[in-house]
Amino acid sequence: MKAWRFTAVNEKLRHEEVGELVPGPEDIVIDTGAVGLCHSDIGFMNGTITHLLGHVPITLGHEIVGTVSAVGSNVSEFVLGDRVGIPATTDGPGTAMDGGYAEKVKVPSHLPVALPDGLSFLDAASATCSGRTAYRAVHTAGQIESGMKVGIVGFGGLGYFGVQIAKAAGASVFVADVNEARWPLARHLGVESCSKDIRVFESEDLDVIIDFAGADGTLDSAIGAIRHGGRIVEVGLGVAATSVSIPSITMKEVHIVGASNGTKAEASAILALIATGAVQPKTEQISFGEIPEGLHRLEQGAPDGRLIAVL
Repeated sequence: MKAWRFTAVNEKLRHEEVGELVPGPEDIVIDTGAVGLCHSDIGFMNGTITHLLGHVPITLGHEIVGTVSAVGSNVSEFVLGDRVGIPATTDGPGTAMDGGYAEKVKVPSHLPVALPDGLSFLDAASATCSGRTAYRAVHTAGQIESGMKVGIVGFGGLGYFGVQIAKAAGASVFVADVNEARWPLARHLGVESCSKDIRVFESEDLDVIIDFAGADGTLDSAIGAIRHGGRIVEVGLGVAATSVSIPSITMKEVHIVGASNGTKAEASAILALIATGAVQPKTEQISFGEIPEGLHRLEQGAPDGRLIAVL
């Protein structure tokens, strides 16, 4: 079968013929239906986070959905023909083992989740990584409920999901993003207002603020904007360190929590929201052969939506 292989830092992916996959007793093999392109792959390739990979050479691609085509002798959770998604994890395909930039992928059977009936591979792929991360930030870490006022900092891929998930929960949403070109889409999704700095909404007494940007100053702005006793969820990794107002945290009794990745249950939850139409991914379909070009576009910041290679 064909695969796009990462062989060395700062080298382009190589299109190679690799051996047919045979499942071990606890494994399943999936015919790749679609695979999303993620910024993490850029970090693997340029050396920034290459140390996280289980081995090199490796087939990258961790936003994987497809159809079960082989099962191990001890597997009872899945049968041939099941449609599944693989929630992204550092222990899974595309990081610890060969991933989805290939026609097939082998994965331990405890990792995948079933896809809702009728949900396309194109829409499901992005839920396995960015969608699930946003769901965890909104619900598990943010504990958002109907009637709350929620601030979203950063209206990129994660923020796009986060706004919709918070709206589906019944919250009123305020968006801060320095790129004003993103504001019309946010307004189209029904947010109350947009600004460049979340501190503009201090008078709104925001219950929860989710910082998907993690840029210098965004956490401090969130501390300034949050109501007394409110909750801030930190997700973005834009900078390694930043300065914040300690007195503001103390006197306002702010709760600050981190959120990263997610569980299988959270993956199933965001897939269900997408299947019902409550959350609508913004995607651009590309072909399997366009994966290297797509990664280059992603590195340059060109895509308007999540790039999904459909096989």
